[in-house]
Amino acid sequence: MTADPHKQQLRRTMRRDLWLTLTPAVLLMGAAFAAAFHFIEPAPPKTLVLAMSPDEGGFRFYARKYQDFLARHGVTLELRSTKGSIDNVALLADEHSGVDVAFVQSGTVASDKAPENVVSLGSLSYVPLWVFHRGEPLEDVRQLKGRRIAVGPEGSGTRALALTLLKANGIEAEPTVLLPLERDSAVEQLKQGQLDAVFLISPAESPIIHKLAAVPGIRLLSFSRAEAYSRRFTYLSRLVLPRGVFNLAADIPEQDVEVLAPTANLVARDSLHPALAYLLMRAASEVHGKAGLLDGAGEFPAPRETGFPLSSEARRYYEAGVPLLQRYLPFWAANLVDRLWVMLVPIIAVVVPLFRIIPALYQWRIRSRIVRWYARLKEIEIQLDENPGREMLEDMLKRLEEAEREVNRIPMPLSYAENLYFFREHIEVVRRRLIRRLAGGMEGADGHLHHASAQ
Repeated sequence: MTADPHKQQLRRTMRRDLWLTLTPAVLLMGAAFAAAFHFIEPAPPKTLVLAMSPDEGGFRFYARKYQDFLARHGVTLELRSTKGSIDNVALLADEHSGVDVAFVQSGTVASDKAPENVVSLGSLSYVPLWVFHRGEPLEDVRQLKGRRIAVGPEGSGTRALALTLLKANGIEAEPTVLLPLERDSAVEQLKQGQLDAVFLISPAESPIIHKLAAVPGIRLLSFSRAEAYSRRFTYLSRLVLPRGVFNLAADIPEQDVEVLAPTANLVARDSLHPALAYLLMRAASEVHGKAGLLDGAGEFPAPRETGFPLSSEARRYYEAGVPLLQRYLPFWAANLVDRLWVMLVPIIAVVVPLFRIIPALYQWRIRSRIVRWYARLKEIEIQLDENPGREMLEDMLKRLEEAEREVNRIPMPLSYAENLYFFREHIEVVRRRLIRRLAGGMEGADGHLHHASAQ
């Protein structure tokens, strides 16, 4: 059975109109979504690499706590052992090292020499400087002049701070002997009397500090000028270790001890994914938020002086707390929603208005096929008002009938057929005027009808 040519033409016309209407809208939506995708953060990686020194600042203990926290949220934390804070900063500064974050002791790098691509996520805890020595009680590092002192290995934060204090007192050169020993070796040699003093940086809760403080013949230096040091070196805090806090029964230490304490800090490469930055700070709040021997509850983490600029995520975290989505959703879900909300912009700004515009635009295209014929109809009406002669009237009638035939050939969906019938009604109005004028003969511009006698 042969298909109706008129119906085929109607379908082709409707498809063409639909594509001509939808194509600009689709291109506009595509451009809007492409622009939105440009601003969407990529998904955070599933693995982070943390650089830390096992023998410095209790970082090994902290690192394991961070591993456990991140594992609960589907992120693997790989640990890379280093000699100390200086090495950690160098690894972060190197774009090809693979290290994302690191534990770094404050004061390790001067703020004017800090790498531009390294930022701070905040201070985590006090990590006091412990100066253990043999012999009579000492009140200041000046009294260590000419002695054999273990100041920590090259690249360590312990060595950096020890040299800073020794140089500030002018006793870093001979006859003072500075030895770059590892922590365990230095402690053992001090016990055996092969060293006069050892510099250690470790939390007050560290077992090795408690044990060393209890060894007969070994004393803990109390900084009598601790306030002066903290004023000169702003990354240091003056703290008081209460008498007997290590062991009440044995009264260790046997007197209050003034100590100088830098802070342990979490620093990162500035390219760290924002979602992981917030997750790490949540881990820091869980691990370091409790009270300790020298830390108050809720005192850490905190945006203290670290020598590195505070990241924008850290600033928002310390001002407003955990991001709203991470408070109520699992990490992966919060990150997904946080990334996709950007897509709401083109949906609200482009897609929703287009859903209202497209039907109107399609309707306009359909009606425009008929509307353009109104120009011819109006032209005939204007000429009719100019009292044309019979020949002109007959030509006008012929043009009117031609317009009607052309309009009747326009493919028109049934839902829009009313526009076609409206136009035909208007044609009929003009036709009746033309027929009356022809039937009555040509009169003046006053419009009165004169009956011409056919007899």
